[in-house]
Amino acid sequence: MINLTNSILRYRKVVIVITVIITAFFGFFIKDIRVNSDILSSLPDDDSTAVLFNRIGDEYGGNDIAMIALETDDIFRKDIIQVLRQITDSIKTIDGIGSVTSLTDVIDIKSNEEGIEVGKLIDVENLPATREELDRLKKYIYSKDLYKGTLVSEDTTATLVIAKIITGADKESVTDQIRSKIQRLELPDHVKIYYGGFPFMFNEAGKIIVHDVIYLGIIAFVVIALILFVSFRSKPGVFLPLLTVLITIIWTLGIMSLMGYQLTMITSIIPVILLAVGSAWPIHILNRINRETDSNRQKAITRALLYVALPVTLAAFAAIMGFLTFVFGSYLTMIKQFGVFSAIGILIALNISLVFIPALTASLKPQNKQKNTSDEPPHYSVIDKFLNLSLKYTYTRPVFIILPWTIVLLVASIGITKIRHNVDLVEYFKKESDVRKTERLLQKKFTGSLPVYVTVKGNVQSPDVLNVMKEIQEYMEENPCIRQSQSVADLIMELNEAMGEGKKIPDDQAKVEQLWFMLLGQDIMKQVVNESLTEGLVQANMSTSDNATLTEFSENLSEFIQKYKDYQIEISGIPSLYLRLDESIVQTQKHSLFLAIILAFLLVALVFRSVKKGLLSIIPMTVSIIVLYGFMGWAGIPIDIATVLVASISIGVGDYAIHIISGFNHYYLQESDAKNALTKSLQISGRAVIINVLSVAAGFIALVFSDYVPLQRFGILVVVAIMSSGLAAVTLLPMIMKATQRTRITAYNKKQLKQY
Repeated sequence: MINLTNSILRYRKVVIVITVIITAFFGFFIKDIRVNSDILSSLPDDDSTAVLFNRIGDEYGGNDIAMIALETDDIFRKDIIQVLRQITDSIKTIDGIGSVTSLTDVIDIKSNEEGIEVGKLIDVENLPATREELDRLKKYIYSKDLYKGTLVSEDTTATLVIAKIITGADKESVTDQIRSKIQRLELPDHVKIYYGGFPFMFNEAGKIIVHDVIYLGIIAFVVIALILFVSFRSKPGVFLPLLTVLITIIWTLGIMSLMGYQLTMITSIIPVILLAVGSAWPIHILNRINRETDSNRQKAITRALLYVALPVTLAAFAAIMGFLTFVFGSYLTMIKQFGVFSAIGILIALNISLVFIPALTASLKPQNKQKNTSDEPPHYSVIDKFLNLSLKYTYTRPVFIILPWTIVLLVASIGITKIRHNVDLVEYFKKESDVRKTERLLQKKFTGSLPVYVTVKGNVQSPDVLNVMKEIQEYMEENPCIRQSQSVADLIMELNEAMGEGKKIPDDQAKVEQLWFMLLGQDIMKQVVNESLTEGLVQANMSTSDNATLTEFSENLSEFIQKYKDYQIEISGIPSLYLRLDESIVQTQKHSLFLAIILAFLLVALVFRSVKKGLLSIIPMTVSIIVLYGFMGWAGIPIDIATVLVASISIGVGDYAIHIISGFNHYYLQESDAKNALTKSLQISGRAVIINVLSVAAGFIALVFSDYVPLQRFGILVVVAIMSSGLAAVTLLPMIMKATQRTRITAYNKKQLKQY
C-alpha cells in the first residue's frame, strides 16, 4: 500500500489527466443510452410463461393492447360518433398497429330478409345523424353482449377504441403517435380522452425514468453536498466526494451505453445509488486525512490511506457482493443488470477514491489547520457528543443500549408478520396520475385492462372443440372480475342464431363449416384462431389487479381445465405474468438476502482471520434487516419489484461494522489496550460512519420525490435500513465487542503489530 500510494502521489498529474480523458470518453456515449420501461420484458426469454405469452402475441395480432376511452354525457350523439370514426381511422394509419376495434369498426352479425348479413356495426359512409337513427343504434347495441360493457359502457357515457400493437413494433413511438394524432383532432369540449393499457402505462413509466435520472440526481447531489458541508466545513470536504461520484456515474452509464444496455425502472436508480454510496469512501479518506498532523502533505496522505485502505476496500467489496447477489439470486433480467452495473459502479468509485482522490488532494493547496497531537477530535460536534455518550453507556450503563434495542426488535418482529408482496403495476403510479385514473375508468365502466388468454388446440371447426371453448368462457364469466369473454365460438353461435336455429354450437361439423365460410376475410378471425385452424383463443379482461384475486382465479381456472384431458389447453395473459413476477420477487428475496449475509460474513472472517469478527460484522446488518422488515409490515409497504432489493443492498452498503472493527484492530495492535482501542475507533471511524450514514440517507431520500411509487418506498426503506445499521454499529456493536473482547494478543496480531 505504501509503494502504491507513493506511486500515485509521485505521478499524480498523470493520474489526474488519465482520469479526465477516460471520463470524457465515457461521457460521450451517455447520449446514446436508451430507456426500456416494459417491466414484463424482464422475464427471461426462455421463461415458459413469457414464451407462451409472446407466441400468442405473434400468432394473434399482438398482445400489447392500447385502449383509448372517450367519456362524455352521452355517446349516442352525432358529433361523438363522428369523432369516434376519426380516431379509429387515424389510428389505423400508424405503422405498428395490427388492428383497431371500435363501434365504427367492429363485426356485426344479423339476419335480414335475404338471410344472414356479416358486416360492420355502423356504416361509416352513412353515419347515423338523426335522433331516431341514434336511438335505434343504441337499442341494437345494448341487445348484443358482444358490445355492451366491452366497447360501450352500460351507462352510455363512455366508449372504447382498442388498438393492438404488432409484436416487435416500437411501442413508445406507436403510443406517442396515437396521442399526437388524437390531439390534432378537433374534439368537442365535453369529450374527455383517457389512454389506458400497458403500452401507454409503460410509455408513462419511460418518461418517469428519464425525469428521475435527471431531477432526482440533482436533488440527491444538492442534499449530499449540504450534508458534507455541515460535516466537514471545508470546500475539499464537499468537492472531492461529489467529484468522485460524478466521475463514477459518467463511467458507469457510459459503459452501459457502450454495451448496449438500456435504463429500466430499476437500473435508472443506479445514479442515485452511486451518488449516495460512492461518496462514502472519500468521506472516510478525507476524515482520516483531516486527523493527520504531519506537516509533510504526502506523508499525511500516505498514513491516512494506510489506516483507511483496508476498511474502505472491505466495505466496497461488501457492497459489490451485496449487489452481485442479484445476479445469482434473481430471476428477472432487469434486477440482474441492476446488480452487475451497480457492482461495476461501486468498483469504479473505490478506484477513484483510492487513486484519483489522493492524487488530486496532494495537488490541492493544503488548508491551514490547528495542530493536534492526539487522535481526539479538534472540537466536540453533535456527532462527537453522541459517540461519547455511546461509549459512556457501553462501559457504565449498557442497559441503556440493550433495552431500547430490545424493544425496537420486538416491535419490528411483530411487524414482520404483516408483510405482503405485490406486483400490481398500476399501483406503481401515484393515485392522482393519469394511469391510475384511466385504470379506474376501465375497471368501473368496462372489462378492465388485464387480458386473459386460454389456448385450446384441436380442429377449431369441430363442434366438440368449440363447445370446450364455450364452457371455458362460461366458467371464466362466473368470476365477478370478468364481465365478458370472446372466442370464435361466440361468432358461430351468433351466426347460428341469425339462421333461426338458436344461439348454440351446431352438432354437425358440416354445418359449422358452412357458417365458418361467412366469417372468411373478417379481421376478427385473425384474433381468435390461428391460420392452420388447429388452435383457438379464448380472450377476456380482468377488472382487478389484486394479487390474491389473480392468484385464486388462475388456480381455479387451472383446476377447471384439468377435466379436459383429451385437449391441450394452456393459460396465459397478464395475470399469469403477474404471478410469475410475484414468484420471481419471492425467489429474489430469499436467495439474494441469504447470499448477501453469508458473503458479508465470509469477507470479514477471511480478511481478519477471525470467525468471531465475521459474526460481529453481521450483527448490525441483521438488526437493520429486522428493523427494515418490521417497518415495512407496520407501514403497509409491500415487497415489490423495487423494495425487494432493499435488504441485500443495505447489507452491502450498510456494512459499517467493518470500519469499527478495523479501527479497533489498528489501535489495539498499537497499544494492547482494548478499552482505549474501542474508544479511539468509535471516535474516529465512528464519526466517519455517522457522516457516511447521513450522506447515504440524504442521497436515497431523494427518491421520495419520484413519480414511481416503488422508488419512493425504496428510498424510504433504504434510509431506514442504513440508519438502523449505522446506529447499531456505533451503539450495539461496541457493547458486544466490549463484552466478548479478550485482551491477549495472538501470534498473528504480533506479526501485524511489527508491521506498524
